Amino acid sequence: MTNVTIAYSERAAEYTDALGSMSAVHSSDRHVVEQWAKSVSGRALDAGCGPGHWTNHLATLGVDVRGIDLVPEFIEHARATYPAARFALGNIDAIDEPDDALGGILSWFSTIHHEPSRISSPLAEFARTLHPGGRLLLGYFSGSSVEAFDHAVVRAYRWPSHELRAALEAAGFEIIETHHRAERGHRPVGAILCEVPASGIL
Repeated sequence: MTNVTIAYSERAAEYTDALGSMSAVHSSDRHVVEQWAKSVSGRALDAGCGPGHWTNHLATLGVDVRGIDLVPEFIEHARATYPAARFALGNIDAIDEPDDALGGILSWFSTIHHEPSRISSPLAEFARTLHPGGRLLLGYFSGSSVEAFDHAVVRAYRWPSHELRAALEAAGFEIIETHHRAERGHRPVGAILCEVPASGIL
């Protein structure tokens, strides 16, 4: 992910100005994330937190959450802007948490730059660190097939819902619900809510 980290580091200020606040969040996305937050029992992780606005928002809702990101500029901005919230440099492919330690993970478009052959790495880490009943909310760009596209910062990937669901199920998740939003002038996006089932369910 080195090239992705470098690309975001070089444009961190631009990205933060454009998207790094709750005022830039679509109302339906906010609703989906807040509903997930209500279902979380235990500590939560904002995996790939970017400038930190989601982490801070979740903390103001009473969620015991911390944010991690590989981009130092994002973490510096988040710590300076949201001093009451917790942030650390961290890699979603190797999360610094013990097994079964978390009640919830928000992965809001943080896996979009993973090549399809590598998507299993963060999904496996999400499954490893969530306790049984722990819930993952994953946001992604939606498409009719798995394909790369020219994201504003660095190459990203679209996924059909059924293929991403299959990847999550292969990682050990049980799908709870899916969401899809398509608006004129914007790329279609989706979100999948899933959980680590209690032992013996799958």
